[in-house]
Amino acid sequence: MTVHTNMKSDIEIAQAAVIKPIKEIAAKIGLQEEDIEQYGKTKAKLAFEALERLQTNPDGKVILVTSINPTPAGEGKSTVTVGLADALNKLGKNTMAAMREPSLGPTMGIKGGAAGGGYAQVIPMEEINLHFTGDIHAITTANNALAALIDNHIHQGNELQIDQRRIVWKRAVDLNDRALRQVVIGLGGAAQGVPREDGFDITVASEIMAVLCLADSLEDLKSRLSRMIIGYNRDKQPVTCGDLGAAGALTLLLKDALKPNLVQTIGHTPTLIHGGPFANIAHGCNSVMATKTAMKLADYVVTEAGFGADLGAEKFFNIKSRAAGIHPSAVVIVATIRALKMHGGQPKELLKEENEEALHTGLANLKKHMETVQAFGVPFVVAINRFATDTGAEIKQLEKWCQEEGVLFSLTEVWEKGGAGGLDLAEKVIRIIDETPADFKPLYELDQPLTEKITAIVRTVYGGRGVEFSSKAEKQLKEFTERGWGGLPVCMAKTQYSLSDDPAKGGRPAGFTIHIRELIPKIGAGFIVVLTGDVMTMPGLPKKPAACSMDVDKHGRAIGLF
Repeated sequence: MTVHTNMKSDIEIAQAAVIKPIKEIAAKIGLQEEDIEQYGKTKAKLAFEALERLQTNPDGKVILVTSINPTPAGEGKSTVTVGLADALNKLGKNTMAAMREPSLGPTMGIKGGAAGGGYAQVIPMEEINLHFTGDIHAITTANNALAALIDNHIHQGNELQIDQRRIVWKRAVDLNDRALRQVVIGLGGAAQGVPREDGFDITVASEIMAVLCLADSLEDLKSRLSRMIIGYNRDKQPVTCGDLGAAGALTLLLKDALKPNLVQTIGHTPTLIHGGPFANIAHGCNSVMATKTAMKLADYVVTEAGFGADLGAEKFFNIKSRAAGIHPSAVVIVATIRALKMHGGQPKELLKEENEEALHTGLANLKKHMETVQAFGVPFVVAINRFATDTGAEIKQLEKWCQEEGVLFSLTEVWEKGGAGGLDLAEKVIRIIDETPADFKPLYELDQPLTEKITAIVRTVYGGRGVEFSSKAEKQLKEFTERGWGGLPVCMAKTQYSLSDDPAKGGRPAGFTIHIRELIPKIGAGFIVVLTGDVMTMPGLPKKPAACSMDVDKHGRAIGLF
């Protein structure tokens, strides 16, 4: 079960786990010592030569793990991802996991890391949740190098005639720092540069993160970086990173970050952790290179996408799968009885109390995500991440509901038992893959107008009535189409807490309209970001940040990380 008063904390479990040398983990999937570049004894990057050699291998089957809309009660999507991969290996299936890298912002803020939990974790957990192999720091550096080159270009005469009022490239830092959302730079006189307004995004919202996660080679990375729009000139024409002559330097800074990172689970399942764009403001999936490499090394690949199926899964299907030619074989939709009761109106402080009525109401949220996955033609299994507070009556009610809906359903206990707690889920996933071949298809065609793509997502995925565009968004729709960007997919930036753009509307709201305030062209990444509601690209810290409970002992071991 996910909560047990006598169990150790996540960090205690991770620190007590036996970690095999990464050379042994690589050998399990057929990699030689020269195929990996070790970062200490427990982490490694895969060499480009190995990635090229693997291209002739057949593709394994991809299993996407998604969830209901997240709540403060927790769902455990990463925990189930790890537990399922371990369980499949216990059943004798050659399996790998492919996951995102955690961002320091949520790790030190309120959400926590993304290494799983209990006995379903990737290790070394502390390193993965902190600096890992430096990929996110490399992205931060590349992002800010481009920002510095932009302002230096203006200071040195501005040959490209960049309009400093129309620079769209922001600086970045991998922390939640609301004070940096809007800043003024270049103060202090002529020698300090040209004063202008600027701002910071959290690094995982940088277009460079999306570019790195969608690139399939160094050449593709450089090409995508070159296409990134940094602003507009005085004739209102876009200026790119390539125009500035910066793509080569950025590629140089990112060349090692592009290589997928190999680690292991507590159950010693080989795992590639690489890239970490947010799903509420970016596309929310680990890198194409990591997923496709795992497909070449394993028969089953368990991967995840951020937040609920309305965000991460939708973008995995419409953006990542389309760009990478991935055809997912199955989906696992994760939920907890606790979270379903919150969607049904039960307050967080009362979740330990049995409440079948709230559970019944909250199941509407799960039902909508099931419909979303069905709309993409992929079979699914519902995984209930079990908590100790779940009552027999609530579990029975949920089982009955799933039977009435005609869906496969599994109670998982991977937090407490690791892979052994996910064997039933693994067996059902294999069964549905074997018995129900996927008929995967993206929700819209690329040649449809941007308005139709956005409306299709709002109505089919969110269950909304329609879309309302601001006057600014309407002008941008016309402009983007005229510039030839209308054939790109859309990346919806929306609150993760609701199917609507109002985070307070849990469950399954109906009759709502999605309000589009602005569109942002991410030409390097290859999509148009659509900003809804009040979603921001630089989060803030809570009243009591998780960082205030963190420390290190005299031996250098992390304390209070989780």
